[in-house]
Amino acid sequence: MSFTKEFLKQEREAQWRLDLRNTIKNKERAAIERVSMPELDPIERAKEQRVEVNTGLPVEAAQKEASRCMDCVNPTCIDGCPVSINIPKFVKYIEKGDFMDAATTLKETNSLPAVCGRVCPQEKQCEAQCFYVQKMKKPAVAIGYLERFAADYERESGVQNLPKVAELNGRKVAAIGSGPASLAFAGDMVKMGYDVTVFEALHEIGGVLKYGIPEFRLPNSTVDLELDTLEKLGVKFEKNYIVGKTASFDDLKGLGFEAFFVASGAGLPNFMNIPGENYNGILSSNEYLTRVNLMNAAEEDFDTPVLFGKNVAVIGGGNTAMDSVRTAKRLGADRSMIIYRRSREEMPARVEEVNHALEEDIEFMNLNNPVEYFADENGRVNRMRLLKMELGEPDASGRRRPVPVEGSEYDVPVDLVVVAIGVSPNPLIPSAMPNLEVSKWGTIEVDMDTMQSSIPEIFAGGDIVRGGATVILAMGDGRKAAAGMDKYLKEKYSTN
Repeated sequence: MSFTKEFLKQEREAQWRLDLRNTIKNKERAAIERVSMPELDPIERAKEQRVEVNTGLPVEAAQKEASRCMDCVNPTCIDGCPVSINIPKFVKYIEKGDFMDAATTLKETNSLPAVCGRVCPQEKQCEAQCFYVQKMKKPAVAIGYLERFAADYERESGVQNLPKVAELNGRKVAAIGSGPASLAFAGDMVKMGYDVTVFEALHEIGGVLKYGIPEFRLPNSTVDLELDTLEKLGVKFEKNYIVGKTASFDDLKGLGFEAFFVASGAGLPNFMNIPGENYNGILSSNEYLTRVNLMNAAEEDFDTPVLFGKNVAVIGGGNTAMDSVRTAKRLGADRSMIIYRRSREEMPARVEEVNHALEEDIEFMNLNNPVEYFADENGRVNRMRLLKMELGEPDASGRRRPVPVEGSEYDVPVDLVVVAIGVSPNPLIPSAMPNLEVSKWGTIEVDMDTMQSSIPEIFAGGDIVRGGATVILAMGDGRKAAAGMDKYLKEKYSTN
């Protein structure tokens, strides 16, 4: 679903919104301070792997924050949302006190509102386009906090309002992988009347939402509730099913599937290829977080092995690096360090995640880069050699290029190193389809408007296309793919 300006104008002129706008003058709205998210105490929360840091807005705070929204004639916030949520409408419902209607509005275009309210970088997307930021140079309306509030309110009410679903149209489609791109795709397709099956290689549905994001940021119970909604809408899930191994695309076509959305992710970790990187105690963030988050390695009643360390270094500056270093702290590390070759201001991680890490006594060693690892007599890493960096001229990313400082090497003791410097696409699907066009990085080439690949019935999105992106960008891909696939199938069968 996308909104025309005329549609949004008509919605804005609904009597209830007119009445609401007249209750508070805009000058008074603008004078209200942005709400702060309640959080657990840093010392206490850093001991708990499965306890969420942010505790959510109370009702009064949510309504007050919602009242800051000017209900703009031109709601630019929607332009910043990859899944096109009708933001002013759901926010105004919160101000009015109709919290269930707010939740229903979210689900019209967003299959995972409780997830997005927790992990989306709203500060770079919808909130960045807010009137307050663009015109008044003030903090944006806390759209992300309000999204979480509405989704959580519905969950806690025990009432589950389902979006409208069209009658089945007799067409079977499949999604490969069960991460956010696939779940957004499946949610849209099932609403349009398609018979949708999601195939997942692992033993749990959810993809990166389950294996990559710790529960102190995104509880599994929250993900499970979103999955339950999709199942009630009619989406089918198949676990332990590797498309390309368990069954080929031809096998699935034989079962009646007519089109496919590939969202198999970027699960191949990148390493630096420096001396000593193969010593025991050096592992990828993918492996580390999957063992802890998905396979319960930190729990005493599970036998999944995981390495523990007292001096833990995490290499990287993104959200995955923050997740890894904060996980290490919760697993008992005395010293948890971020090693990043640029300055803190240039770290790609969300500002909230960086601030939470600082509050939890994570050590930031910016403008440092590992160049070699050393090990004890048993082959377990026991120190790393760092090279100091300084910032030079901007590179292709627009950030200043890190330049080595000659002769600045020094050693730091470590007994566990987690490498979080990015990932590469899962090569299984492209290797199973020789006619599929891929880039030199192994990503699937698609039309970014429709997400259609070089093979007409194959669509793709998320990290297998982008090579590593946010949850919400992957969901945006899933929604575009659903619209593209619907158009493709309708055109295909209208001409046959």
